[in-house]
Amino acid sequence: MGCLKQPAFCKMGNSYAGQLKTTRFEEVLHNSIEASLRSNSLAPRPVFSQLYLEAEQQLSALEGGSRMDNEDEEEEGEGGPEPNCAPNPYQMLPPPEGCCTTDGFCQAGKDLRLVSISDEPIDVPAGFLLVGAKAPSLPDHLLVCAVDKRFLPDDNGLNALLGFSGNCVGCGKKGFCYFTEFSNHINLKLSTQPKKQKHLKYYLVRNAQGALTKGPLICWRGSEFRSRQTSTSVGPCSLFLPPESAGPQAAFSSEPISGTIPGIPVGPQQAGCAASHPSLAAAVAPAVFNGKDSPKHQQLVKTNPVAVARPLALGILSNSGPPKKRHKGWSPDSPSAADGGCPQGGGNRAKCESAGMSRMPQVGLVGPASATFPVVASGEPVSVPDNLLKICEAKPVIFKGHGNFPYLCGNLNDVVVSPLLYTCYQNAQSVSRAYEQYGASAMQPISEEMQLLLTVYYLVQLAADQVPLMEDLEQIFLRSWRESHLTEIRQYQQAQPPPFPPAPGALAPVTSAQLPWLAGLAASSCNDSVHIIECTYSLAEGLSEMFRLLIEGKLAKTSYVVIICACRGTAIDSCIAVTGKYQARILSESLLTPAEYQKEVNYELVTGKVDSLGAFFSTLCPEGNIDIWLDKFHKENQGRISSPLTASSVTKSSMLDVGGAPVCTSYNLEPHHIRPFQLAVAQKLLSHVCSIADSSTQNLDLGSFEKVDFLICIPPSEVTYQQTLFHIWHSGVLLELGLEKEHMTRQRVEHSAVHNLYSQSDPPVGLVDRLLNCREVKEASNIVTLHVTSFPYALQTQHTLISPYNEIHWPASYSNGVDLYPENKKYFGLSEFIESTLSGHSLPLLRYDSSFEAMVAALGKRFPRLHSAVIRTFVLVQHYAAAMMAVHGLSQMKNHTSVETLEITQNLINSPKQCPCGHGLMVLLRVPCSPLAAVAYERLAHVRARLALEERFEIILGSASSGITVGKHFVRQLKLWQKIEDAEWRPRTYLELEGLPCILILSGMDLHGESLPRSLRYCDLRLINSSCLVRTAVEQELGLAAYFVSNDAPLEKGARNEALESDADKLSSTDNEDEEPVTEAGAPSEKRSPVKRERCRSHGSASSSCSSKASSSAPCGESSAQPGEQTRSPLPCGPSEESRAPGERQRPQASQGPPSAVSRHSPGPVLQPDSSLKTSQRGAPVLGTSSSQLPSPGSSSSSTAPTASTLVLQTSQCSLTKALRQPPIVFLPKLVYDMVTSTDSSGLPKAASLLPSHSVTWASSFRPLLSKTMTSTEQSLYYRQWTAPRPSHMDYGNRAEGRMDSFHPRRLLLSGPPQIGKTGAYLQFLSILSRMLVRLTEVDVYDEEEININLREESDWHYLQLSDPWPDLELFQKLPFDYIIHDPKYEDASSICSHHPSMRSEDRGMSRKPEDLYVRRQTARMRLSKYAAYNTYHHCERCHQYMGFHPRCQLYESTLHAFAFSYSMLGEEIQLHFIIPKSKEHHFVFSQPGGQLESMRLPLVTDKSQEYIKSPTFTPTTGRHEHGLFNLYHAMDGASHLHVLVVKEYEMAIYKKYWPNHIMLVLPSIFNSAGVGAAHFLIKELSYHNLELERNRQEELGIKPQDIWPFIVISDDSCVMWNVVDIDCGGERSREFSWSERNVSLKHIMQHIESAPNITHYALIGMRKWSSKAGSRQVREPFSRCHVHDFIILNVDLTQNVQYNQNRFTCDDVDFNLRVHSAGLLLCRFNRFSVMKKQVAVGGHRSFHITSKVSNNPVAVVPAQYICAPDSKHTFLAAPAQLLLEEFLQHHSHRFFPLSLRNHGHPVLSVDCYLNLGSQISVCYVSSRPHSLNVSCSDFAFSGLLLYLCDSFVGASFLKNFHFLKGATLCVICQDRNSLRQTVVRLELEDEWQFRLRDEFQTANAKEDRPLFFLTGRHI
Repeated sequence: MGCLKQPAFCKMGNSYAGQLKTTRFEEVLHNSIEASLRSNSLAPRPVFSQLYLEAEQQLSALEGGSRMDNEDEEEEGEGGPEPNCAPNPYQMLPPPEGCCTTDGFCQAGKDLRLVSISDEPIDVPAGFLLVGAKAPSLPDHLLVCAVDKRFLPDDNGLNALLGFSGNCVGCGKKGFCYFTEFSNHINLKLSTQPKKQKHLKYYLVRNAQGALTKGPLICWRGSEFRSRQTSTSVGPCSLFLPPESAGPQAAFSSEPISGTIPGIPVGPQQAGCAASHPSLAAAVAPAVFNGKDSPKHQQLVKTNPVAVARPLALGILSNSGPPKKRHKGWSPDSPSAADGGCPQGGGNRAKCESAGMSRMPQVGLVGPASATFPVVASGEPVSVPDNLLKICEAKPVIFKGHGNFPYLCGNLNDVVVSPLLYTCYQNAQSVSRAYEQYGASAMQPISEEMQLLLTVYYLVQLAADQVPLMEDLEQIFLRSWRESHLTEIRQYQQAQPPPFPPAPGALAPVTSAQLPWLAGLAASSCNDSVHIIECTYSLAEGLSEMFRLLIEGKLAKTSYVVIICACRGTAIDSCIAVTGKYQARILSESLLTPAEYQKEVNYELVTGKVDSLGAFFSTLCPEGNIDIWLDKFHKENQGRISSPLTASSVTKSSMLDVGGAPVCTSYNLEPHHIRPFQLAVAQKLLSHVCSIADSSTQNLDLGSFEKVDFLICIPPSEVTYQQTLFHIWHSGVLLELGLEKEHMTRQRVEHSAVHNLYSQSDPPVGLVDRLLNCREVKEASNIVTLHVTSFPYALQTQHTLISPYNEIHWPASYSNGVDLYPENKKYFGLSEFIESTLSGHSLPLLRYDSSFEAMVAALGKRFPRLHSAVIRTFVLVQHYAAAMMAVHGLSQMKNHTSVETLEITQNLINSPKQCPCGHGLMVLLRVPCSPLAAVAYERLAHVRARLALEERFEIILGSASSGITVGKHFVRQLKLWQKIEDAEWRPRTYLELEGLPCILILSGMDLHGESLPRSLRYCDLRLINSSCLVRTAVEQELGLAAYFVSNDAPLEKGARNEALESDADKLSSTDNEDEEPVTEAGAPSEKRSPVKRERCRSHGSASSSCSSKASSSAPCGESSAQPGEQTRSPLPCGPSEESRAPGERQRPQASQGPPSAVSRHSPGPVLQPDSSLKTSQRGAPVLGTSSSQLPSPGSSSSSTAPTASTLVLQTSQCSLTKALRQPPIVFLPKLVYDMVTSTDSSGLPKAASLLPSHSVTWASSFRPLLSKTMTSTEQSLYYRQWTAPRPSHMDYGNRAEGRMDSFHPRRLLLSGPPQIGKTGAYLQFLSILSRMLVRLTEVDVYDEEEININLREESDWHYLQLSDPWPDLELFQKLPFDYIIHDPKYEDASSICSHHPSMRSEDRGMSRKPEDLYVRRQTARMRLSKYAAYNTYHHCERCHQYMGFHPRCQLYESTLHAFAFSYSMLGEEIQLHFIIPKSKEHHFVFSQPGGQLESMRLPLVTDKSQEYIKSPTFTPTTGRHEHGLFNLYHAMDGASHLHVLVVKEYEMAIYKKYWPNHIMLVLPSIFNSAGVGAAHFLIKELSYHNLELERNRQEELGIKPQDIWPFIVISDDSCVMWNVVDIDCGGERSREFSWSERNVSLKHIMQHIESAPNITHYALIGMRKWSSKAGSRQVREPFSRCHVHDFIILNVDLTQNVQYNQNRFTCDDVDFNLRVHSAGLLLCRFNRFSVMKKQVAVGGHRSFHITSKVSNNPVAVVPAQYICAPDSKHTFLAAPAQLLLEEFLQHHSHRFFPLSLRNHGHPVLSVDCYLNLGSQISVCYVSSRPHSLNVSCSDFAFSGLLLYLCDSFVGASFLKNFHFLKGATLCVICQDRNSLRQTVVRLELEDEWQFRLRDEFQTANAKEDRPLFFLTGRHI
């Protein structure tokens, strides 16, 4: 056997090999064995850890003592001669002159490489063999040599003659007698002494094609230990060092240490400590000697010099005996050198290659020929004994391990062979990408020897009732690997790098030769539960030995047999057989697929194998078969059993309502509503969809859809289908989406049900998988897919299409102790069930039945050929049968059932007696296998019939493929309780069984989301099988019991002890970070009284299971549908249920299913609740009141009802009352119970670490553990990294692993705990999505009636040619101008007096009361038409290029151009800047040499093209870069047009970002604080200047100046749609006409106006503002001469001398209109065109905020403070002076004009300007310009005079033409105080007006802000 290499402890003198000079090792070994034998712990004591830890501190001494007499030591073992100290360099003889020295060729120049000559014939003399030699310079090639086989070892590695004899197969030279000479000839070019053992590596054999190939390794040493000691490679041990021994001082002290290390005590305490620390026990290579073989010659040897860099590099040596010839310097006492230290050693490479070969199955590759290895070859079959199963009572499960596995023959039915362990080993060999950051690329995987040793350790530690799990083993490998590499990294950082790069071979701490001994040592303390068999030649002999021992009964106590064969050099063969009856049965059955499982059970049932089981049961009763007892009992009691369910209770009960029916207050209703949680999740879903739409990827254009359709794909279950149908009907989503409620609904949901979608012919691949993965659905831009599931793990794989950003997890109920969504119910989920099993809880809700498990185990041994599911089912059914008999009078049968089953049966049968209405409880019996479920149903129904209990409780067989069958008697009861009058009604969902005493046998391998009623009291899951050992399946089964706990009303005192007490803030299910439902309310008083619990209500959630088993499973490809969250609130009983009118009872309930929307119009969500959707339960009206209201316990609606106390008493007797107090009790198999309740170090249940789903695999066993602290998002990222889909998974075809661009942009995942309400949430999401889509297609437009429409009376005001498409110029010129403002936005503005002085104040209708001034303007919601203007949120395919987001467009590719012109009024040159995108440069003219902007191209008046709009459109805008309606593509119907945005300089960048393809006109920086007047002013002046430039440019081309198009459009940024009125006139002048209004494109309107005759004679053209209140009077006349607003077409040529006031902020359009009219120009409004203006809540005039310049003054500034006395200490404001003036005059002008207030007959005279003085003051506008048109003022006596910045045209003589009332007031406004005085003097104002010093004011501006100054006076 091997011994530990501890060179520091042995002397280097001459002595016999194998005699230790110290007893250190023997002491440690002896103490360890003794401690292990005495210890109670099953874990072996890792004995070598002491030696390893001590050795680390002695490395320097080891090296110092290793250089005594070892200089010339050599070795014949596998590792080459690599002395511990620096070896003497080997000097090769120089080659003869002129010979070939090329690597791979002999000195004669002939090629010797195997790859070159493998097909060439080679002459091999008799007695010679072809072997392959390895040359250091050619590591990838073998050189072919012919060697005398007498000098090669035999099959045992022995009997090789010393010396050498060989031939060169290249040149044919023969007779080489020295290997040194031969190595020179074949150019091996060695740096060390040539040794045949080191360089002759492989036999070469011919394959079937006759080609020469590499064969087995030459076995230079056998498996029998020779007396010569050899060394093996040494690697770091997988052990974490304690800190005190890991420091650099300990590791690298240079002082030699003499003497031995004192012994370390090894006692039970240490052994126990190691055993209790799995990472230590598993990571160390422990050796516990089992006493079978004692190492005779063990020697401690020197360490390797390179090992200084690795303090743990202490390996294990095999003792091989002395060499056959002596070499200089060798002594029997000297150890051989370690080969692992020098990376260049050939032995290391050989080890790597052999290890690599052993990882591939090498069938029959054992030797060069059968003659070489005459012993048992691995290809030789092993015969399985015939009577194995009968003797062993279980089928042994053999797991293939490393290397070759022999063939088995004979009785193969009695063994099971699995490759799972082999796969686990292979995975552990592959280092995952995730660890490359630790330098893993330079580190070696865990060795095969260490893998097997760790496996033995794991098996030794398992308890007798535990079953090994691959996940556990993988984590042990991972821990070992990580610890060793962390150690290695630390050492690399502390020491100098090794002299050579590390070798590619694995450095193993354990050698293959020592592995059997170490494994036996590890197994020695486990009472033979693990047995080690060591093979000499192949695994075949070990398997044969195992079968022999099994037949002889010598392995009765053994659970695991480990067979090890180390015959192939460094490679090992191994396998592990599970022989324990319990473990073997569970493992063999868990290896069956669900289909194989069903097939096996069917076979046993059909062939009658179960008859023996029935016969056995018949012997259990002392008096004979149970059936005999039943028949006897039936005859004795026939006719004496009361039949009606409530016969006794009804007659005894005094609780009757008015109609005489019994009353139960536990059976009540709650209105249907959406809970706060569900609404929050629905809004979260909507925000995710909106974020997809808002992203720049253009993956979803919500604005282009107008409705939502949905397709719900649910698992193939009739009950789940009915649940979904019911839930959809009652959620209101169909009404919200505008779908009819009856036939449309049935049709839609019928089409979406999975049982119509899944085809029965191809179960492996679900139709939903194919539907979602088909190209059309993936690429459809209007389909959103939503996966809804309680178990998202199966969808979170490396190939998932769901972006992690598109996952929506159910939110936490608590955050920092704050209840985020207050509800009257709290969720009770998986973690709460687990918590109930902890100490301190009086009533655990998770239980297992020990007596049932014991009986099953006993019968399993008696009937080894029966599947355990069959045995478990028959035992459980027998228990139920015996319990029914015991409860019904046969008390002796109590001995034949378990306490748990008896409790269940007693409560089931007796519960109806305790309720006046006969309400009972439900028992769920879960039988996954359908044939067994049918057997259980028949047997229980038979027993029930014999006992005459048919009307006491129902037995229902539930399966996915069929509906619910309930007896007529029970249907009548349900209809009575639920007040259903429909004669044809039948329950279609389990929720409708509320209150029915029944056993529900639920079959099917997978649950499909069926929801259960709140009367569920017991969940009997004792029959779920080992196939549920995946996380999804475990949580799915336990999800059946998920519950809502009502915490709004305390229970009666008597119930307190039975309520479950639990913490108020425990976490709910482990799969969600967010759920923290509580069982009780937080208030202490509420904790004292138990809270009501109820099944979760109707808004159930869809739990979609996502496992992708394909076949009939959940949509989305996930296969098995996980138990969806079944919402449990069905009807009646719970305090919370939705109440429904009795007429609605017939509607089926819908359950949850994934909706998937495929709609032409809309992005329809494809919701995929993958497994089941939850449903809403129907509530039944309370029976106690005729009005169906919820009676409180203390009151009754009936005068005959008992008192309150009686009512409480009766209520507490009903089983429903008890059921509401706590969730159901769950019974589990012991195996599953242990898995669910045991936790890892982080507190995470062990079940959470299982494989997430059957449809995925682990991507690598090298993965970290899940942690309890992980959030749902972190768990998702974990599974996305570490799981890969199987071929049956819907994502299997997605090969792009996790790349961002591989995610589907419109696929979302909603996950939440079972039955929490996900279905209600996603249906609510559909509703609000539909509402949002409608809202997206609608806008709020101003809808206000025109004002002052009654003030136009004379007929000569009207244009009476009603049918004219364009105005007739002559007729139009005769129309008078209508001064009156009709635009409703100016309702609060001053009215303008015209030539009708008779207007009285009462005529002008006071539009608003003062308190209404700030009331919101009226709007109407309008659906956007296809001709609307859009803001930046609109994206569609048609206008991508227009917007500049088209892929072919270069985003932001635009240029900045300066454009300057002079304007005398400003007194300086104006410089503007244009930003012109490349795509719009054709609209402009640039100078040829320099590319300077010269002008903007203008068309000709005579152009008649219909392809473009002639007038450039200018849109001034501020603060509306997102919301401005600048996308005119659709409004223009795609026609070419020129659109310029006019922006302020500081907003240029943001507008350019949002509108990259629009032309920008950037105003000079001095206008940054200016109002809209400045923009209008500059637009008009620029346009006129450009008109002049274009006239000059085109005049050179022969075009007349008057032919250049002179119009521009100035449009508000909120114009959204345009309309036209169609008139049907009865006659030309008839008053009878009809009209209709329709939406048209702006292109239609513009081209109509632009084609008008004499168009150039009009100065301003506009249109009506749309109003739904417009009457025939407004549209009768086609044209009006009046004010125009919002959207105007301006003739810049005619209006050359009329300017906008660049200082204005408000009413600048009214001011400009008056100026244009007074200049004698025509304003025309097309009354049959109207513009709709959208209400935009941001930007525009609202962007001007008037604040104090004192930044720390928070007081709001009111308009009265906008002016102040000059030189006062008034607070100055940060606002333009003009804005302060306009705002002050609008609100407080009565201070200046007191006589004008409500005095409309005596207006204020306003000269050359219109300023808004408020709605209660009228003004009369006059122009001072010569020849201007003005109102006749001779009849007016004005109440005031307003002179605003008057120019030189206003003179004293001009003012003398007007008459003023006595006491009229004057207001003069000027830029400064000096000009104010000059104006008073120039206009001779003091002659008629009186001024006082205190009447001078200024705007509240600082001096640097240039305030305006006022002077007021009174008329004398």
